Amino acid sequence: MNTAPALTVLALLFAALATVAIGVYGVRLARTTSDFLVASRSVGPRWNAAAISGEYLSAASFLGVAGLIAKYGADALWYPVGFTAGYLGLLLFVAAPLRRSGAYTVPDFAEFRLGSLRLRRLAAVVVVLVCGVYLIPQFQGAGLTLHILLNVPKWVGAVAVGAIIIANVAGGGMRSITLVQAFQYWLKLTAVAIPALVLLGHFLAEDRELGTPAPPVVTERTTVDVSTGVIVQVGAPQRVSITGTLDDRTVDGPVLLTPGAHELAAGTELTLDAGSTVPVVAGAPTDGAAWLAPGGGFGGSHPSYQVYSLIIATFLGTMGLPHVLVRFYTNPDGRAARTTALAVIGLVGVFYLFPILLGVFARLYVPQLLITGTSDAAVVLLPGSVLAGLPGQLLAALAAAGAIAAFLSTSSGLLVSIAGVLSTDMLRGRIRDFRAAAVFAGAVPLAVSIMVVSLDLSRTVALAFSVAASTLCPLLVLGIWWRGLTAKGAATGLMLGGLAAGGATAVSVTGGISDELADGWLAAVLGYPAALSVPLAFVSMILVSVLTRGQNARTVGRVFVRMHAPERLGMGADRERAIGLSR
Repeated sequence: MNTAPALTVLALLFAALATVAIGVYGVRLARTTSDFLVASRSVGPRWNAAAISGEYLSAASFLGVAGLIAKYGADALWYPVGFTAGYLGLLLFVAAPLRRSGAYTVPDFAEFRLGSLRLRRLAAVVVVLVCGVYLIPQFQGAGLTLHILLNVPKWVGAVAVGAIIIANVAGGGMRSITLVQAFQYWLKLTAVAIPALVLLGHFLAEDRELGTPAPPVVTERTTVDVSTGVIVQVGAPQRVSITGTLDDRTVDGPVLLTPGAHELAAGTELTLDAGSTVPVVAGAPTDGAAWLAPGGGFGGSHPSYQVYSLIIATFLGTMGLPHVLVRFYTNPDGRAARTTALAVIGLVGVFYLFPILLGVFARLYVPQLLITGTSDAAVVLLPGSVLAGLPGQLLAALAAAGAIAAFLSTSSGLLVSIAGVLSTDMLRGRIRDFRAAAVFAGAVPLAVSIMVVSLDLSRTVALAFSVAASTLCPLLVLGIWWRGLTAKGAATGLMLGGLAAGGATAVSVTGGISDELADGWLAAVLGYPAALSVPLAFVSMILVSVLTRGQNARTVGRVFVRMHAPERLGMGADRERAIGLSR
């Protein structure tokens, strides 16, 4: 059994204990229901921007982006670009009006805008769905990371992270985790920036000739243990040594891999000689030129569709993420909400420079990860693989601390969103209800994460973005900017968009289907549903709203004044009166 370096263990303990300690301090400040739900709307733009960035930059950002860059190259750049650019839409169309609405949660906004209790309950179900889908890969990523670093069973890491975030959220709610997440953003930025810059210096010191990247090659004899079954592909005939199961037959010794796809069963051991080209996971580019050029997609028969669907999901999904939206309710006013969103764009944009760089170095220095399908671990394994001795161990420990912070911060924000909705819409809205909801809302996704198949972190998160973009995004955009939206129209769009994107997500996380079905189109749509589910949600909301009767013009006018006029003009009327008029 491998023993993790003491520095890595200490770094993990530091990140976990610091999270708990700051959370305990925040608990002392949380006394009212408003503290638990929206931190009493008293969080300034600087703190809020750091906190939003801390919870938004999840495991998919800290680990997944680098892994996808290593595997898919140029096309994978759309992940960080989309994750960042989504905030521009949030800044322009949602942040300030949403804050001026005075709502506590997205379902609260739905009732305020359209005066329907049924719509509020439907929106609550959607919020729980989106956050639940988002929580699952956070727990899975924690399990994978601690399994690699500490050689413990994957469920141990998931349970450890789950226990910490449930305790923090149940103890102090939004007031508590605001301080935690702001701290975790700077920890994550440090943990990804320092290794990236050190490795950049190491790369430049090697004085390599720059040009078209070569195929991924191991520089020394390397043995790879395949822990889960994987399909790999090779671009040219290659001789390797395999002990285990290759293409459903038992192999023990040298074998010639022919060009094409080959299946390696779990428990198989593959040995590559120094200078050998590394087989890559099926669908990933096998040579440097294809890796560098856009247009290859992410595996499958329809790469262009995949890329455009991903762009739609990431650009629009941000506007529908409940754990991000609830943060803007914590600002004192609409102007502070806009300032916060603008600051987040800068903080997130700076962060994403470094995972991209680490992804390039991962393909160069640890290409063996492309065989196992565990390229998400590149960020934590890369420093120790490149730099020997204490420097490599220090950087690896720092990266490990950042990874745990990524799991904890995003999971905390998601759990607050679910607990807030459950406590206010399903229970009586008391502090004890929030705490009970937090325990339940954390335990269920934790159990599901242990049972379902684990995909690439960023790909799983992109599915959550697809669900958000197909449900809450059209509800907010049309609700804020179109007077003609009706409760029936909004409900229709939520149901159709949610069923389309949610159904595709359910199929994907339970194993997906063969790419051969329907010439690969069905597999492409199920893996990347946003290109179809988002237009479906918008169009159905608009058509049904046109055909149904909504609120009277006077009521809608008062709601719009509240959302769009400056605070000194639009927020003079009591919010309860506005809701009463809309019913």
